[in-house]
Amino acid sequence: MENSQIATVFAEIADILEILGEQDNAFRIRSYRNAARTIDALPDRLADLVAGGKDPADLPGIGTSLAGKIHEILRTGTCGKLKELRRQLPGHLPELLQVKGIGPQTCKRLHDKLGIKSLKDLKGAAERGKISAILGEKAQQSILKGLATLEAVSGRISIEKATVAVAALGRHLQAIATIRRWEAAGSCRRRCETIGDLDILVDASDRAKAANDILHYAPIERILARGDEKVSVVLAGGLQVDFRFVKPDAYGAALMYFTGSKAHNIRLRKRAQAAGFKLSEYGLFKGEKRVASRSEKDIHKALTLPWIPPELREDRGEVDAAAAGQLPALIERKDLRGDLHTHTNATDGASTIEQMVAAARERGYQYLAITDHSKSVTVAHGLDEKALRKHVGRIRKAGEGLKRFWLLAGVEVDILRDGRLDIDTALLADLDWVVGSVHSVFEMPEDKMTERLLRAVESGVLDCIGHPFSRLLGQRGPLRFDVDRVFKACAQAGVCLEINAQPDRLDLPDVYCKRARQMGVTLVISSDSHKATGLDLIDYGVGVARRGWLEKKDVLNTRSAAEFRRYKKVSR
Repeated sequence: MENSQIATVFAEIADILEILGEQDNAFRIRSYRNAARTIDALPDRLADLVAGGKDPADLPGIGTSLAGKIHEILRTGTCGKLKELRRQLPGHLPELLQVKGIGPQTCKRLHDKLGIKSLKDLKGAAERGKISAILGEKAQQSILKGLATLEAVSGRISIEKATVAVAALGRHLQAIATIRRWEAAGSCRRRCETIGDLDILVDASDRAKAANDILHYAPIERILARGDEKVSVVLAGGLQVDFRFVKPDAYGAALMYFTGSKAHNIRLRKRAQAAGFKLSEYGLFKGEKRVASRSEKDIHKALTLPWIPPELREDRGEVDAAAAGQLPALIERKDLRGDLHTHTNATDGASTIEQMVAAARERGYQYLAITDHSKSVTVAHGLDEKALRKHVGRIRKAGEGLKRFWLLAGVEVDILRDGRLDIDTALLADLDWVVGSVHSVFEMPEDKMTERLLRAVESGVLDCIGHPFSRLLGQRGPLRFDVDRVFKACAQAGVCLEINAQPDRLDLPDVYCKRARQMGVTLVISSDSHKATGLDLIDYGVGVARRGWLEKKDVLNTRSAAEFRRYKKVSR
């Protein structure tokens, strides 16, 4: 089990306790929430620590009772307490918490007043105007929008959750002696924003024994199918995993087929047919003779193509580009030299300046920008001018003694409704790195939002626009603005566009990365980390950049500290 999976169990217990109305036992609810935060913030895997003899009860806020539940989760993949609480809930009430703006207490209120037990009930009540009488018309409209956004990703999980699930499954599969190799295919391998289910390809010397050992994986909640070709299960939390057994001599063909996308596969099959071949999940055939199948590269070579990276396989011109020798040399995580959007405990982060610096240096970075929130983001304890000046002083003092490392003093400044920035521009001009972001008033006419962003870009003090569309996957849709006008203005003003790697943002979306690059905009990949371990989230931003056809040269923070300093001297 990964830390995030254990934390999710405790967070759900806290949510259900609150829905059940156990407000008289607020300490109990708070202890589960604190435990979830503690575990999620651990720099090391809790499972590894426990295996090494560490007692979870020694962790801050984890007592004997919670430690016992941690052992149970590690052993079984879930917790008896969670199962017991779920049985006490009517219908599918926790589903409501997926809708932005609905917390446990609102969830309970909707159930008590309107008998709502599921997302279906919620949608029906909202469409009939029933919710306005309880929460008001504005809340009702917000819920309807939230439901529409949620429906767009219904039945899917984030790439982060899928990646965590694959990592955990991988440790189990690697311990099975009869499995020679395995790999996750599908949208997970293509690093899509969200994943429907997992396809795991397995090459095993003894399929029956491998299947039996696979089914001993603790988090499996239900077995859907078990046969010689496939084992299908549902994990705790609802994720379906299909383990597909593949013969070694057809492994490459199966990997290509099950990676997809469907549109990409169709394009490849048409190319194969035009050359007199037949392409399937079993291989590339010339008549009855199999020409290539063991590896993807063999199949691509037989089709006179270089290997096409999975992230590009969306039928967006990648096959033609490959045939013309024009595939991009995609950016990799190792190309990054720094992170330019991070937060500390000065606002809503969990780590100190020093902890963030140490984590950045551990990852081989040459520089790091501390960009805590400005005053308008009150929920994040944003800094006003006076507090920001003090914070900048602390950052610069912390950076003075660092050898071969550049600590940038910055801020994530709010772009207000009219395009003004909520910190004095003279102070912003004195900072090393300024990220401008929209954190409020998301619903504006397209022309007004465009003018709002253009005014911010033209302020002369912005270095970057953070999460440009301000979307939250499954919770809030993207801002509506004239993309070409804003991108053009950014290119002319030397303002970067951020690929925000937070898994619920992944913003700039991949389809706009290519467009921004073509218009001459420099991009930045940032973690928007709120804790030291969160710096690793930047992997998901790299995935977006690769899906957006970006190369190392397109991304600013692939430059060395010396190159970045030279860029800064001429960028404003």
